Amino acid sequence: QPLALFALFFTRKVTMASSSSIPATTVREIRVAQRAGRPAAVLAIGTANPPHCVPQDDYPDYLTDLKPTFAKLCGMTGIGRRFFHHTDELLATHSDLSLDAWLDVVATAAPELAASAAANAITEWGRPAGDITHLVVSTNAGSHAPGTDVRLVSLLGLRHAVLRTVLQLNGCASGCAALRLAKVLAENNRGARVLVACVELTVTAFRAPHEADTFDTLIPQGLFGDGAGAVIVGADPDVHERPLFEMVSASQYVIPDTEHMLTMQLGSGGIGGTIATGLPRLAAGIVERCLLDAFGNHLAVVGGVVEWNNLFWAVHPGSSAMLDHIVGALHLAPGKLDASRTVLREYGNMLGATVIFVLDEVRRQREDPEGERAAADEDWGVMMGFGPGFTVETMLLHAAT
Repeated sequence: QPLALFALFFTRKVTMASSSSIPATTVREIRVAQRAGRPAAVLAIGTANPPHCVPQDDYPDYLTDLKPTFAKLCGMTGIGRRFFHHTDELLATHSDLSLDAWLDVVATAAPELAASAAANAITEWGRPAGDITHLVVSTNAGSHAPGTDVRLVSLLGLRHAVLRTVLQLNGCASGCAALRLAKVLAENNRGARVLVACVELTVTAFRAPHEADTFDTLIPQGLFGDGAGAVIVGADPDVHERPLFEMVSASQYVIPDTEHMLTMQLGSGGIGGTIATGLPRLAAGIVERCLLDAFGNHLAVVGGVVEWNNLFWAVHPGSSAMLDHIVGALHLAPGKLDASRTVLREYGNMLGATVIFVLDEVRRQREDPEGERAAADEDWGVMMGFGPGFTVETMLLHAAT
């Protein structure tokens, strides 16, 4: 009987040991099964803006001090109008401009604006919101937890098990950063459908000028507007999905010793920071190197030595000066950055959401039967964004249609 008990005990130990150890080959098989079979792709795009629109020529009237200087700055931006959540009535009811008051406004308004853009993307996508598996939210406006990501779950009817990630204070590069993350999530989780929602409200940065202001510190007041962009990203599209752009590769480059050139911080007076006037020239001087790094081993795929004019372009339009310097640095033909210029003129700089508007405009120009047809022949393209650091985000795109 003791021998029988020992045999039973030994058998159980062996069985437990074998069942708790997974062979390495099985782990590799699981890893392969987790990965998608094709690159991630943009499956749908949606945008939204608040209803309050201010012509750029009228905007200096909001900031009466230093008005001549500020009016000159606004005239240099290439912006025709901007949209804002804050109105004259809202400013009157929050005349103290306290940070707590503005953050409360953002906590309510940002999820609603993001939901509008996301609903537009989901409608275009054509599948139920419950099929979204991952949610990536990017914003430079608020600072609440739980925040916009949690609120979007209920506003959009997402599954409560959706995997959420939030990016904050990544500046104008945040849209590209969020899409880069979505690419990784989609390609490493078979069947994943990632909703990217970038929402920006400038009410936390709105302030009157003061004597200590310089041209650099006034630049944000003349550039930024409110908006939200949403993108659905997935790999291995089904028969009901229509891929727009395949996301081939992505890179991020930080230019050394440029931390002072573009800054953002949340302080007692709200979101503040500086944009150095030399930033467009700095970006133009490094843009070709960033592009070559992003293309890397893919250069052979797009024809060896790259002729930049053979690509389509979705560049974050920080300002008209930024676009002009990039055109000069890459010797781009007139009209190559028309999508960026159109968005800048019609909406201003909406920080991270802007590049999604540009991507949507690129798609619109390519599909417009009445417009220029040359763009439709360009299969390869580039998406670029710029942010604090000074950081350059680059993604190589391939038109899927």
